[in-house]
Amino acid sequence: MHTKKIVGYADRMGVAPGERIAFKVSCAEGVAEYQAEIVRVVCGDDQPAGPGLKLHTMAVPVNGTYPARHQPIRTGSWVSVPAGPAIRRLESFTVQAMVMPTTPAKGWQGLIGWWTEPTECGFGLFVDDKGQTLLAVGDGKGGVGLVRSGKALVAGRWYLVSGSYDGTTGAATLIQEPVERFPHTVDAAEVRAACKPGLVGRPNAQFAMATILTEKSGAITAGAMFNGRIDAARLASRALSRLEIERLRDAPLASSSRAALVAAWDFAREMSSDRVVDLSPNQLHGTTVNTPTRAVRGWTWTGEAGDWRAKPEHYGAIHCHDDDLDDAGWQTDFELDVPAGTRSGFYAATLTAGDSEDTIPFFVRPPRGTATAPLLLLVPTASYMAYANAREAVDSPNAELLYNSVLGVTPDILYLNDHPEIGLSMYDLHSDGSGVAYSSRLRPILNMRVKGPLWEYNADTHITDWLEAKGIDYDVVTDEDLHAEGVELLERYKCVMTGTHPEYTSTPMLDAVEAYIHRGGRLIYTGANGFYWRVAFHPERPGIMEMRRAEDGSRSWFAEPGEYHMSFTGELGGLWQRCGRAPQRLVGTGFIAQGFDFSSYYVRKPGSFDPRAAWIFAGVGGAEKIGDFGLIGGGAAGWEMDYVAHRHGTPPHTLLLASSEGHTDTYLLVNEEIGHNYPTTLGRDHPDVRADMVFFEVAGGGAVFSTSSIAWAGALSHERYDNNVSRITENVVRRFLDPKPFPGA
Repeated sequence: MHTKKIVGYADRMGVAPGERIAFKVSCAEGVAEYQAEIVRVVCGDDQPAGPGLKLHTMAVPVNGTYPARHQPIRTGSWVSVPAGPAIRRLESFTVQAMVMPTTPAKGWQGLIGWWTEPTECGFGLFVDDKGQTLLAVGDGKGGVGLVRSGKALVAGRWYLVSGSYDGTTGAATLIQEPVERFPHTVDAAEVRAACKPGLVGRPNAQFAMATILTEKSGAITAGAMFNGRIDAARLASRALSRLEIERLRDAPLASSSRAALVAAWDFAREMSSDRVVDLSPNQLHGTTVNTPTRAVRGWTWTGEAGDWRAKPEHYGAIHCHDDDLDDAGWQTDFELDVPAGTRSGFYAATLTAGDSEDTIPFFVRPPRGTATAPLLLLVPTASYMAYANAREAVDSPNAELLYNSVLGVTPDILYLNDHPEIGLSMYDLHSDGSGVAYSSRLRPILNMRVKGPLWEYNADTHITDWLEAKGIDYDVVTDEDLHAEGVELLERYKCVMTGTHPEYTSTPMLDAVEAYIHRGGRLIYTGANGFYWRVAFHPERPGIMEMRRAEDGSRSWFAEPGEYHMSFTGELGGLWQRCGRAPQRLVGTGFIAQGFDFSSYYVRKPGSFDPRAAWIFAGVGGAEKIGDFGLIGGGAAGWEMDYVAHRHGTPPHTLLLASSEGHTDTYLLVNEEIGHNYPTTLGRDHPDVRADMVFFEVAGGGAVFSTSSIAWAGALSHERYDNNVSRITENVVRRFLDPKPFPGA
């Protein structure tokens, strides 16, 4: 098996007829050309037991052969500041910041300065190959002054790091001062050195933080990225005394050295944007690159406030990572003008280079402001983004324990292993061990592909396949569409259907779905673990999403204390349940258990025989098992499951129609439902380890039906779509599309 030789992505996920979508492609060295074809995706499941891969080619001009090229990805977040006149005229300087390194021993890392390699021109503070701070001054002509602290930095500790240079005398001073001192830890230094006068050169580059810039053939590239936090970054036009350095840090606009102030950057300002604000009169504002984490604790944080909006001065830091990525930045290879009249649905650009292939999914919505079908399938693209390129099969030592099986190796997994620069998911850790709070769709997402695992995107094509097989017309829109347009988008439809795993939801999205239901809409929740985590989208840059794993929940990392509020919006992150809006309030059920070896079946409950819902089971026997078959674990109830909990908001008139049973001991209760760990949290012993199928009416003629299992859709195609899971689903869809009011609603 070989790794992939071709990958790509699009500039957007959702597009309407008459609009343009751009595709960006990169091939391995040695590939001369590739073929591209636009297809409508009906089913992406190519496993032998499934309904079959169903891709229908569109007759569009962009289908054809294209020249191949390799397009690199540059990861790592940093800050870029234009080197204006106030910087360019410096002969002497003090450059300083509060820094908290997280991987000081990893090798050379840039901290702050105006410096380029290999010219050795300018000045800057760095972490060297021994984990010590270093001050460098160079004229770009071979004259270089270096001052080392001689003491290694300790990971996770705050330091004042300052470098001063007098261009007239050549006197230089480097300070490395920890905020806290510990016995037997020698990490403080104040080193003075005599360097050559007149060493400050003029690089052809910007002032930068958290990187070392390289100039080659007139091009500037960022490298040697810093892992850690930077706060209170300052620049002055002369060599300051120790007291002046501290005053400049604490009160840059009120200190006695104000006349020498060149820049005082405050990361607590405008932190919802990519902008870095300079408080000085020079207005040397900067821009973050690759979205370092903001709304994080700075060196002054005391625990007095847990919301950065209440005490922004306590959140004056940014956390940079050498593996941050918000946009691969590739050039466009070809563009599709979506033809007028194109049917709404799942689509993809298929790419083939020799024996290697890739698909770039996208979604065609109906023309803006219209609906072309009575049923809407809401595509959970926020969840696709959260899981984008999850590396558990590559990095996690516990993945096979979680799945209770040996994980196979695919070309996509090999590519992730060989190309970590493709970026991380919100389930991964950065190289310094901190959690990944941001994700982007502006890069190849290898686990959002046809022929892939039956999870998220590919599992959702079981729904489109079933709708097509049953002749039910439908439109699709993405989560980003819903986030932008709100309830007005949903109100065009008689019925809205979710995907299998709509786990991640922004406030505007949740508000819209809730308003739709309470205005008489009809919702079919065809999945589980939905409406679980709160997310936010970047207010200025479409395609970037934020999430904080705060306080509770089934999670792969933990947000740091005081960092539960999202930088994009200031909203409290974490579980919607902890925000007082548990999914039970919306769809009757909420996340309770997960397991990934075998799925099981449902048995009917008395509520299924109630006249209010008996129609749901037309054609289904009273004693037969529901969904003791399926493509996901062998049953319709599994992987992740939801249950009724009136204490969390399940409406009192909800009918419990059926519940699953017979789950294995790999099914465990979710963390937020456990007060203490005890042995009977295992699947076969705990009565709450189950999926609850429910129905309830809503005032105004609306209603909700929830299957509460990710595996449900994987059972729809069994026996050529003639089975009790398919029958129940069809009964609900057709009744929900019927405008006739529900009795009592």
